[in-house]
Amino acid sequence: MIDPPAALTSGPRKPPEIVRPGSPEPPRLPVPAGLGRLFVLAVVFLCAACGLVYELELVALSSYLVGDSVTQASVVLSVMVFAMGVGSLLAKRLRCRAAVAFGAVEAALALAGGVSAMALYACFAWFGQSRPALVGFSLVIGVLIGAEVPLLMTLIQRIRNQDAGGAVADLFAADYVGALVGGLAFPFLLLPMLGQLTGALVTGGVNAVAGGVLVLGLFRRDLSIRARWSLLAANALVLVLLAACTVLAGPFEGAARKAVYGTGARVAVRTDVQEIVLTGGTGFGHAGRGAGRSEAPLALYLDGRLRVSARDEFRYHEALVHPAMAGGPHGRVLVLGGGDGLAARELLRYPDVDSVTVVERDSGLVRLARTDPGLARLNRRSLDDPRVRVVTADAFDWLRRDARHEVRRDGPYDVVLADLPDPHLTAGTKLYSQEFYGLTARALAGGGRLAVHAGPPGARPRSFWTVEATLRAAGLRTVPYRGPGDRGFLLAGRGTPYLGLSPAAPPLRSLTPALLRSGHLALARTRLSGLPPSTLVHPRYGG
Repeated sequence: MIDPPAALTSGPRKPPEIVRPGSPEPPRLPVPAGLGRLFVLAVVFLCAACGLVYELELVALSSYLVGDSVTQASVVLSVMVFAMGVGSLLAKRLRCRAAVAFGAVEAALALAGGVSAMALYACFAWFGQSRPALVGFSLVIGVLIGAEVPLLMTLIQRIRNQDAGGAVADLFAADYVGALVGGLAFPFLLLPMLGQLTGALVTGGVNAVAGGVLVLGLFRRDLSIRARWSLLAANALVLVLLAACTVLAGPFEGAARKAVYGTGARVAVRTDVQEIVLTGGTGFGHAGRGAGRSEAPLALYLDGRLRVSARDEFRYHEALVHPAMAGGPHGRVLVLGGGDGLAARELLRYPDVDSVTVVERDSGLVRLARTDPGLARLNRRSLDDPRVRVVTADAFDWLRRDARHEVRRDGPYDVVLADLPDPHLTAGTKLYSQEFYGLTARALAGGGRLAVHAGPPGARPRSFWTVEATLRAAGLRTVPYRGPGDRGFLLAGRGTPYLGLSPAAPPLRSLTPALLRSGHLALARTRLSGLPPSTLVHPRYGG
C-alpha cells in the first residue's frame, strides 16, 4: 500500500524559519528564558538606582564645595543628560557584542561613579577648584549611563524576542523604579549612615557586582574565554580599588581636611544640616593656661566656609547688634540664626534686655557653642544665660508656624536680628525673600527694629540692594549702613529707624556713631534703584 503524501495527513506545513545572514544565534542560557529576563530587569533596577545616586552625589558635593546649589545642579544635570544622549549613540556600535560591552561599561561606570566624590573633594582640598572635575565626571558618568539602555535592550531581546514597544516599556519601568529607590536611599540611608565618600564607593561596588554577575553569569556562554577572563579581571580590579578607597576614606578625609583648614582642625562634625569644623584653641590668640606657647585664634567653618574668626568676629557682631538696640525699647529680642551664641553675647551686655529667643536650625552648632571650651569662652556662655531661650527650627518655618503664638503669649519683639548667611548662597535665599520679611514684620513691635546682614555691598552691590528692595516690598522702611570693612547691613522698621547707638550701649571696639553715619552716606551714593524684590518663586540673588 502506498502511503499518502505527507501534505494530506499532517495538515498545513509551517513556513520554514528565515535566518537572516549575520543575525545572532539564540542565546544559550543557564536558566529558563523567563527567569533570565527577570534577572535582566533586576539588574536594570540596580543600575538605575546606582546611576541616580551618582547624579545626586555630584549635585550635593558640588553644592557643598562650590556653593549656589541651583547653578551646580543645573550644570550637573544638563551635562549628564547631554552625555547620556551621546552614550546612547555610541552604544549603537557595540550592540553586536552587547554582553561584553555591557560588562565593560558597568565596570567603568562603577569605578568612575565610585571614586567621583573622593576625586572632587581632593581637587577642592589640594587645588582649590573642583568645577572642572565636576564637569568631567558628569560627562563620563553620563556617557556610561546613556550606553546602558541600548545594550540592555539588545540583551533582553536576545533572551526572548519581543515587540520593541513592550521591551522598552519593561526596561523603563524597571529603570524608573530603580531611580526612585536610589533617589530615596541617597538622603535617607547612604548619607546619614556612610557619608558622601563611602556612600559613593559602596554604590560603585554594587554597580560592579550587578553588571559582572549579569554578564559572567547569564551570558557567559556568549563570551569567548578571553572575554570572560578579561571581564572577570576588570571587575575584580575595580572592586579591589573601591575596597581600598573605602578603607582609606577616613585617613583621606583627614588629610584633605588638613589641606583645607590647616593643622589646627580639632573639631570636625557632620550634623543633619552641615559640616562644622573648629580650628585653633581658646580663640584669643595668646598662650593657653600652662600651654607655654601661642595658640591660633579660634575659627569656625560651616560647610567649608569661614563663618567666625576670633580675630575680628566682633566687628561683624557689633555692627549687626548695636545699631538695632538704639532708638527704642529693646527688652525682648529675637535672633534668627546665631547658633554660635555671639550675637546673644552682644545682646546680654545690655542689662535691660529681658529675654532673647534664638531660632537656630542646627542643634549640633548650638551644642558646640555650649560645650566647646574655645567657642563657649568666645561667646561667654551666652546660650546658658537664663534670659536666653534656644529653639531648634528653621527660621522661616518657625515664623510661619510658631511666632504668632509666641507674640500672643509674650508680646511682639522690640528687636529682630537676622544673623544669617549671605543671600547669594542658594540654600538661604528664602530667608531673604519678601515672604520671609513679611512674616518677620508680623512678629515686630510697632516701633521695633529689624537688622539684616545683607552681604558685602562693594563686592556684590546688586545683591545688597536687592535685599533692600525686598524689605521695602514687605512694607518696611530701611536705612542702609556699612560696618567695618565691606560688611553691609540694613536697619528696617515700620517707620524709618534711627541709625545710631543707644546711650546704654556698652563700650565697643569697632563701632562709633561717626562710622555709622559715614558708612550710611557712602552707601547712599551707590544705591541701585528700580531693582525688583526677591520672592520664593522668583529669587533674584546671584552668585
